[in-house]
Order: sequence, then C-alpha cells, then structure tokens
Amino acid sequence: MLSEEEKEELKAELVQLEDEITTLRQVLSAKERRLVEIKQKLGMNLMNELKQNFSRSWHDVQTTTAYKKTHETLSHAGQKATAAFSNVGTAISKKFGDMRNSPTFKSFEERVETTVTSLKTKVGGTNHGGGSFEEVLSSTAQASAQSSAGGPRRAEGEELQC
Repeated sequence: MLSEEEKEELKAELVQLEDEITTLRQVLSAKERRLVEIKQKLGMNLMNELKQNFSRSWHDVQTTTAYKKTHETLSHAGQKATAAFSNVGTAISKKFGDMRNSPTFKSFEERVETTVTSLKTKVGGTNHGGGSFEEVLSSTAQASAQSSAGGPRRAEGEELQC
C-alpha cells in the first residue's frame, strides 16, 4: 500500500510526464514539418525516396552470396546452351551441305534444270543456258506464277508460237 504522500508525489510526476510528452510531441511535429519543407526545397519527394530505397535494396541483394552463386550458375548454363545451339546449327548446316553434294540431289537438280529448260522453250523463254539451281528455281516460280495468274492473254483463234 502507498501512503497519501507517495500517491501525491506519483500523481505530480504523472502530470509532469504527460506535460513533457505533450511538449515532445509538439517539438516532433514541428521538426517533421521542417523536414518536409527542406525536402521540398531540395526537390526530394516520395518517389525519389522510393527509388533510392529500391536501388539500395537491389544493391544489397546483389552483394549476397546466394545471388552471386545463382547468377554464376545461370550464366554458366546460358553459355552451355549457346554452345549447344551453335553445335546443332553447325551439324544441320553440314548435313544440308552433304545432302546438296549427294548424287541423288545432283540428279534431282539436273532433272529440274531439264524440266525448266523444256518449259522455257515451250513458253518462249529467252535463256536456254540452264543456269544454277537457284536461277532454275526462280524461273520456275516465275513461270508458275504467270501460268496460275492466267499468263499473257491471247486473242481467240491466235496460236501459241514456239
């Protein structure tokens, strides 16, 4: 139990502490207003602060051991994947090269050239010299496009000249 005198002292101390807390709140509020004024004058706003905090946090993440190990592992995996894709591309290119040099493909190329030359002669083309496979394919595509588009129209009764 407390005596009356102790109770009075505690009540006085309580009032004094409440007054000090009220004063401190007022001082803190004034300091916070001043802080906002200074930040406004310096051009600092909430967005800039968020950017700075994010940058700082990202930097902290990048310096962690876990991030460094993960980054290293993914980088290594990317290099291996790039090498694998390069090897696949090289193998496919080699296979196409081998296929193009094969007797079967050469025979096919000769047949296409013969067919195109024959078509050109019948349609009235001017180049009878054969040409490379690419030229033959190109001229065949052109001839095919002309025939599918109706080609040049001739008058009724007019004969096709060879």
